[in-house]
Amino acid sequence: MKAIRRLFLFLIVVSFAVGSTDAQVPNTGANPWEEDIREFERADSLHPPPRGGFLFVGSSSIRMWETVREDFPDLQVINRGFGGSELSDALYFADRIILPYKPRMIIVYAGDNDLANGKQAEVVCSDYKRLVRSIHTNLPTTRIAYISIKPSLARWNLVDKIRKTNRLIKEYSAQDRQLAYIDIFTPMLGKDGTPRKELLAPDGLHLNREGYALWRKVVRPFLQ
Repeated sequence: MKAIRRLFLFLIVVSFAVGSTDAQVPNTGANPWEEDIREFERADSLHPPPRGGFLFVGSSSIRMWETVREDFPDLQVINRGFGGSELSDALYFADRIILPYKPRMIIVYAGDNDLANGKQAEVVCSDYKRLVRSIHTNLPTTRIAYISIKPSLARWNLVDKIRKTNRLIKEYSAQDRQLAYIDIFTPMLGKDGTPRKELLAPDGLHLNREGYALWRKVVRPFLQ
């Protein structure tokens, strides 16, 4: 009987914790990306990356850009993408994976998962604004470029939200000379107005080598 009571109390506590959406998740192992962040920190302790470089941060499209250093060999590039993350996660971990590097420029790709997880375009844009403010409060001279949310076969049902989010962030970026908007959406569309299959991995969501080759070509001018 005591065991049953303990189990009942435990379930009540767990139910309360899950249902409480207003409380911020502490920056501990409870966060789903904590181990990824710790791995970055371990790598930094062994081989400290140079300051004043070009920091790529965001979700899996950044994490899986394994050739990003080779694609920009003349630049000091740091890749801090962690798969499945949203803009709010980049903000949450900014003091650990963005600010310490004091980068000359930050290239952000996130928002894709945000929309897939039910967020509206206005919320995604608001999260990006919060990220920008956080960065510029600590690194006022750092430039920030946002890579637009890409079109994909797997999430083509979200295309209207993707277009709206991209438009809102583009308009916001145009108001500040230290911000840039990189349109990757348009060149990833075919003549029929749908995602170019040859740029995508078999899952219809992520990029293949040809996709990243296109990204390199489009992103490069913004890194001058």
